[in-house]
Amino acid sequence: MLQIYNTLSRTKEPFKPAQAGQVRMYVCGMTVYDFCHLGHARMLVSFDVVQRWLRASGLAVDYVRNITDIDDKIIRRAVETGRRIGEVTEFYIAAMHADERALGVDSPDREPRATQYVGEMLDIIGKLEQKGLAYQADDGDVNYAVRGFEGYGKLSGKTLDDLRAGERVAVGSAKRDPLDFVLWKSAKEEEPADTKWESPYGLGRPGWHIECSAMSKSLLGLPLDIHGGGPDLKFPHHENEIAQTEGAFGGVLANIWMHCGPLMVDSDKMSKSLGNFRTIRQTIAQGEPGADVADYRVNPREAEMVRFFIVRNHYRSPQNYTPDNLVDAQNALDRLYQALQNVAADDQGVDWNEPQAQAFKAAMDDDFNSSGAVAALFELASEANRGKSARSAGQLKALGGLLGLLQQDPATYFQSATRYSAAGMEQGARAELDAAAIQALIDARAAAKAARDFAAADRIRAELREAGIELDDKPGGLTQWRRA
Repeated sequence: MLQIYNTLSRTKEPFKPAQAGQVRMYVCGMTVYDFCHLGHARMLVSFDVVQRWLRASGLAVDYVRNITDIDDKIIRRAVETGRRIGEVTEFYIAAMHADERALGVDSPDREPRATQYVGEMLDIIGKLEQKGLAYQADDGDVNYAVRGFEGYGKLSGKTLDDLRAGERVAVGSAKRDPLDFVLWKSAKEEEPADTKWESPYGLGRPGWHIECSAMSKSLLGLPLDIHGGGPDLKFPHHENEIAQTEGAFGGVLANIWMHCGPLMVDSDKMSKSLGNFRTIRQTIAQGEPGADVADYRVNPREAEMVRFFIVRNHYRSPQNYTPDNLVDAQNALDRLYQALQNVAADDQGVDWNEPQAQAFKAAMDDDFNSSGAVAALFELASEANRGKSARSAGQLKALGGLLGLLQQDPATYFQSATRYSAAGMEQGARAELDAAAIQALIDARAAAKAARDFAAADRIRAELREAGIELDDKPGGLTQWRRA
C-alpha cells in the first residue's frame, strides 16, 4: 500500500482516499509576477511525479493547482512597467506554461486563478465574521482573529506563545493582536483601479491566504485527500489556510499535507528575495532567452537533465544546486540513454513481476521515493548493457516514463549539445559543430577507410573527439555520433 509522509502528523501514513479510487489533490501554485526559477521547478516536478504515480497506481486523480494573479508583488510589477495587472499576469502565466512544457510537467486537471473566486472568498470571510473569527479594523482591513482558532499552529508546530510580533507576522496598529492576518485588504487610493473589488467591507482585494481556501473548497470540496506545496508555505500560508477553512466550515481541510524540500544555494534557500536564483529558462534554453518572450527554444537534453536532477532526490530532502551537481546529473542521465542507444528497447510496457520493476514500485509506494526508483533504472541499464537485452531496455524506458524520463530518441538526445558535462563546462562558449558539419566529417572518414587511409580516418576521429563528438561504429558500416 502507498505510504505518504503527512506533515500534519509527522509520520508516514497508509494512503486511503476519502472516496475509494478517487484522489482530490490541491497544490499551491505560482504567484505570477516573474519567471520561474529552479526552486519553483523542484515543486512543479515533484508534484508532477506524485500525480503520475497516483494515476499509474490506478487512481482517478483530480489535480488542482492554482495561480495567484493578484498580489502586492504583481501590483508592484505592473506599476513599475506601466502595464495593466492582466497584462502582467498573462505574460508570466504563458512563461510558466512554457517552462512546464520544457520540463515535461503535465498540466493540472484544473488551474483556477484567484481573481475568478473573489465572491467565494468574501463568502468565507462572512462566515468567519459570523463566528467571531474575523473583524474589520479601523484601517478598513478585515483580519482573522488567530487566538480564536484553537488549533492554530498544529501544522507548523508553532504555538501562539512562540510567535512573537515582528518576526513572521507583520505588526499592524489597527489589529487587535499582532498575530492576526489579513483576509481582505482595504483599497489604497494610489493603487490601480483593476486591483479593487466591491465588497461589504468597501473597495479592496483579497489577502493571499484566503485565495486557496476558496479555490480548494469550491473545486474539490472537503476534505482534500492531499494538499501540497513548497517548503516555505507550511507557515504561515498553509497554517492560515487551515484556520480559515476549518474555522468557517468545521471538519478537516486536508487528510494529507505534503511539502517538497528546498533547493539550496550555499546553505540558503534559492529565492528571488535572496537574489540567489537561476531561472528555468536560463538553465535549459538554446542561446540566451530574451526577457520579453514568454516562449523560448528549449535544449531538450538539458531540460531532461534538470528534471532528472530533481527526480533523483527524494522530494522531501533538501537539494543543493551547483553547476557541478548539474554536470553529475547530466552524466548520469547520459548513462541511462547510452543503454537505450546500445540496445533497441521492446515496446511491451512494464512487467511488474520483474525484480527491478518490483523494486521501483516498492520505492514509489514508500512516500514517492523517486531516488530509490532511479536506482532500479540504473540496475536495468546495467542488465541491458550486459546481456544486450531488449526486454531490460524496454523495462528501463517504460519505468522511466512513469517519472517523465527517457522518452526521447537516444540518437537525437545525444546529438543535442549540452553545457552540463565536464567537457562542456571546460569548453565554455566555444562554437559547436552543427549536425551537417559532423556528418560531412563522418563521410570523409568513411571514404578514407574505404581507401585504406587509416591514418586520415584516425585523424578525423581525433578531430571530432576534440570537438566533443564521440563516434560509435555499428555493423554494416553505420556510424552513430553523440555529443560528449
